[in-house]
Amino acid sequence: MKKKILVSLLSFTMVMGVLAGCGESASAPTASEPAAKEESAPADNGAAKEEAKPAETAAATADAGEDVTITFMASQDWIQDAEMELGEKFTEQTGIKVDYQIVPSDQYESLLMTKINAGECTDIFGGQSSQFSIVTQFNVEKNAVDLSGESWAGNVDPAAAVELSAGGKLYGQPIQDVSACWAVAYNIKTFEDLGLSIPTNYAEFCDVCEKIKAAGIIPIYECVSDGWHHVCWTEAAVAATQADASYPDALNENKATFEGNKELTTMFTQLKELADKGYMGDNYMSNEYADAPASIASGEYAMVLYNQGLGAEVNAADPSFPADNIGYFVNPLCDNQALNVNYCGPSRFIFSGSKNIDAAKQYLAFMASDESLAYMTENVGKFNQLPYSNAPSAYSAVVQDFYDRYPKKVAVFQASVKYYNPAWMDIGADMSAMFLDEMTPEDVLKDIDKLRAEQAAAASDPAWN
Repeated sequence: MKKKILVSLLSFTMVMGVLAGCGESASAPTASEPAAKEESAPADNGAAKEEAKPAETAAATADAGEDVTITFMASQDWIQDAEMELGEKFTEQTGIKVDYQIVPSDQYESLLMTKINAGECTDIFGGQSSQFSIVTQFNVEKNAVDLSGESWAGNVDPAAAVELSAGGKLYGQPIQDVSACWAVAYNIKTFEDLGLSIPTNYAEFCDVCEKIKAAGIIPIYECVSDGWHHVCWTEAAVAATQADASYPDALNENKATFEGNKELTTMFTQLKELADKGYMGDNYMSNEYADAPASIASGEYAMVLYNQGLGAEVNAADPSFPADNIGYFVNPLCDNQALNVNYCGPSRFIFSGSKNIDAAKQYLAFMASDESLAYMTENVGKFNQLPYSNAPSAYSAVVQDFYDRYPKKVAVFQASVKYYNPAWMDIGADMSAMFLDEMTPEDVLKDIDKLRAEQAAAASDPAWN
């Protein structure tokens, strides 16, 4: 059957061309005219749909055409093959084609903000949810369509809806499983063969790594080249919240800094130490995230920071490798033993300037249907529980054991601290420099304060003025 879906990968050259053509600076990832109101609340999903905005009214006419193609731009790894397969079914049912525009992760944010600020964004754009950044970065009340009245809106998990809402209205739709957290996934058989136990602090983690290394196996698969994955280790920052529960609020009120925080300094210092001791091997700067499952399946590596779908992905890479041979434990930097909870994640937004708003809404409704959510859960290994009340659960015994082992839950900084998530890729660049001895852990923390201050200034945040 001939495919009716369009899939494109935007190359580095194309991205740079768009950036240059629009005349926007890649260092200013904040939408124009940001809303002053920072707080947001869960959408009133029972509310009646409001009268369409001018852009939405204009869109209805465009959707009336016989040949409609909606464009959907997203960062690499956000759109799964299963979603594109569903896109084909959507086209068969509606006649509406879907052009998926996948952008390398290290270029995506700059390109997205350039397109939004120029008023030339795709019909649907992918963005990380966060009750803070969707206002200060995307300015969703101006640049996205209110989805509160859509039929599926009431099914979105309330905690996830909070991170997609502004002014009591829902502006986004979750793409991925946000119940899964980033944890250290490990080869259970390797641990058993070497007589290793799950570490409960950093010293024990280093001991485990040393014994694995001595056995001729690289302890940790890391992939700095993607620009974002190594930053996930910083979710151990929950240790700072445990040491001082008021710390996130103090950061949000500009009464505290990253620089000088004992726990955060320890976290970056320990991460650098893991690399320096050879626990990440020789190729951690050039490894790619997409190769993680195969690298674990090969037995060359024993552990990787990943979500709870790795078992299924490793099994897909090598069917002889049992999915339940992958176990999980929390990131032990700073001796952390709390589950890092984050209801933020890649999400779909409809651009308010789109001429195909009705068609885009049909796509979102299709993706949130019982059938589509079941298909995504069944066909994407890392999706165990998508954040919808009508999505099935697929937790394995191994994954459930992991969650049961850590009853204490603490929100990660992406969800609790303003201007942290928008700085993610810049933090990743600084951490890369740290690994190369071009920056110290203290330099990285100081730069995070600078990056957050720039975001706050762009948002006219009174706490920074």
